[in-house]
Amino acid sequence: MPRYWLFKSEPECFSYQDLENSPQQTTGWDGIRNYQARNFLRDDVKYGDGVIYYHSNAEPPGIAGIAVVVEQAHPDPTQFDPRADHFDPKSDPQNPTWVQVSIRSVAPVAPEIGLPTLRLSKDLDGLELLRRGSRLSVHPVSQEHWTVLIQMAGFKSDPHANWLADHGLETVAEPIKSSRKTPMTKPARKSASKPDA
Repeated sequence: MPRYWLFKSEPECFSYQDLENSPQQTTGWDGIRNYQARNFLRDDVKYGDGVIYYHSNAEPPGIAGIAVVVEQAHPDPTQFDPRADHFDPKSDPQNPTWVQVSIRSVAPVAPEIGLPTLRLSKDLDGLELLRRGSRLSVHPVSQEHWTVLIQMAGFKSDPHANWLADHGLETVAEPIKSSRKTPMTKPARKSASKPDA
């Protein structure tokens, strides 16, 4: 069974639109320099897992799209590049400290679901994103929370489940019965640089 994750990226660094505009709509999720987030990427994030693409440091921050993991953990090349913002001279190429996964866009969430709207949903109680003081840029999302977020985004069926079915990984989920009822916030401003999540 696939797992679900929330990945944060500042839209000024690498927005969901930038992901959609990338070759094959795919990018390596580089620049992770937090050990707990690194451990999730290295040990737990697997091919086919669903990703909530979250715009952080935006006005307001919010969910911008759905993505899927298309390549499991492999060395993050930016740790070895002195020109990169996330160069780590202590990282050994024979035993790299930092990893990345590759993700592919599946469906945009438009309009974005802003953080204030997310905080209003009692069905999202316990979501790591909403925990006071939480700053992790990669963290797990339960299947129950994933379903709520897909409903809030107004999808008639789960676009991630559809992607899995199209790739022979899992049958299509049942159609989502409820639809978004609360007003959503406006999309954040976007740019075209690399992620720094």
